[in-house]
Amino acid sequence: MARKSSKVVVKSIDELENQVEEVTEVIEEETAVEEVAEVKVEEKAPVKVDNTPKKHWYIVHVYSGYENKVKTNLEKRIEYMDMADKIFRVEVPQKTITQVKAGKKTEKEEKVFPGYVLVEMIMTEETWYVVRHTAGVTKFVGSAKKPIPAKESEIKKIIQRSTSTVQKIELDVKVGDQVKISSGPFADFIGEITEVYPDKAKLRATVSIFGRETPVELEYKQIQKV
Repeated sequence: MARKSSKVVVKSIDELENQVEEVTEVIEEETAVEEVAEVKVEEKAPVKVDNTPKKHWYIVHVYSGYENKVKTNLEKRIEYMDMADKIFRVEVPQKTITQVKAGKKTEKEEKVFPGYVLVEMIMTEETWYVVRHTAGVTKFVGSAKKPIPAKESEIKKIIQRSTSTVQKIELDVKVGDQVKISSGPFADFIGEITEVYPDKAKLRATVSIFGRETPVELEYKQIQKV
């Protein structure tokens, strides 16, 4: 009986080992499938996108002549409505014009971009409302519901122009007036104006040289009214 029992036990152990091997194979196969699936999932996982709102420059159309007033009003609204963390800068680009008229020199500021104000901001419904409903503002550049950000290169050009100083000479002269040339190869000669180009601050005059009338082109800064 002992021997017979021993054989049964051995047989049971062999069967158990076989079953264990089969189960192990199944587990290994399932694990391998899961690992492949995980790799595929990782491969297909979408790249993380930074959805953090970014600031841009926007161009705002305003009533002509109200550019500085809009800037002042908007800056007050930004402070009052606590929007300094979303609306950063308000600019009215201007350049300095030096005028020389009747021998007197004066300086004045001239708008580089008349009728417009530049605003650096993060565009949200709240910031749109603050800017759009500022007194003097008519609209954003772009569609009514979707303002278009300005290109950085364009803004840089506008701001660079605003840092320049331009000399503009105005002279109260007309055709037929006598003028004295103060500089250049015809200095100290007297000429008679025949043409005036105020947009270029130049004129044409005839000068008598050796008894012969000679036409010359002069800049305003080269002459004095006699």
